Amino acid sequence: MIVSIFLFLLAIGIILGGAAVFTNGVEWLGRRLGFSDGAIGSILAGVATALPETLIPVIAIFFGDSQTESDIGIGAILGAPLMLSTLTIPLMAGFLLLLARMRKRPDQFKLDYHMVRLDLGFFLPAYAMALVVALMPMLALRYATAAGLFLAYAWYVKIHLESGEVNELELEPLYFSRRARRPATALIGAQVLVGLGMLIWGAHMFVHVVEDAALGMGVSPLILSLLIAPVATELPEKMNSLLWIYQKKDTLAVGNITGAMVFQGTFPVSVGLIGTDWNLDAASVISVILPITATLLFLAQIRTTGRWQPRVLILPVLLYTGYMGYLFFR
Repeated sequence: MIVSIFLFLLAIGIILGGAAVFTNGVEWLGRRLGFSDGAIGSILAGVATALPETLIPVIAIFFGDSQTESDIGIGAILGAPLMLSTLTIPLMAGFLLLLARMRKRPDQFKLDYHMVRLDLGFFLPAYAMALVVALMPMLALRYATAAGLFLAYAWYVKIHLESGEVNELELEPLYFSRRARRPATALIGAQVLVGLGMLIWGAHMFVHVVEDAALGMGVSPLILSLLIAPVATELPEKMNSLLWIYQKKDTLAVGNITGAMVFQGTFPVSVGLIGTDWNLDAASVISVILPITATLLFLAQIRTTGRWQPRVLILPVLLYTGYMGYLFFR
């Protein structure tokens, strides 16, 4: 038990350190490439920090040799959008309100809402197709949907790279070159890779610690794959976005989450459609419906009021807690 607690704390420390190193590096990388804040958050940060949880279904589905491993892969695929939409975004909104109460920042998001609508507008129909295919699990439909999701994500990346304005605000010094006003591109790239490596290392250490504890307590594989593993591997997104919220870089913070939602709703789903039969049970179908419901709420807020109200963004956490209770007590 003492060893497990030590490893748990060590994993959290590695993730926190990696988040700080990575966010600083990716800001400089995006600036050097001439990307907008929306593209930096949604593509560079969103995809890179989604890699830890993406590796789990790829390895489980294509390198596993049992149905249980395939089920774990599907659970990891479905768990990521569930965490991002019903837990991570409410957590981010709650942190903003906490900072506002401490008078560290305003109590409203300052966002490029066009980019937020773009992200959520891509995620919603893409992830809805995962539900449609689950209800109509035909081989031809699975493969056609997988190909369509790959192409949709490529189109999404193209739109992001061609839109948005580059923010010319002064950046904090690069950690690997604190005295340089214009650090070398090689140092920027090295810092991004080191930060990403720390994130992946810490996330996987966290997963193993939590997995051992869950198995020791007799938790079912479904709960492990759908809730525990995604919570652990989503920590990089949470830490990056909370850090950016604290720094009042809301477009980066939100783009990091919504961009990861688009990625998780397309690429990993395509992996599941190609590598499994995609026959989802009732609990799995509900786990697809909940992120869709939360996303509809997020979009409705923007379309009716023109902005997000942090207090409303907290509400989807009720969906997450209710679903967790359903899994444990059904």
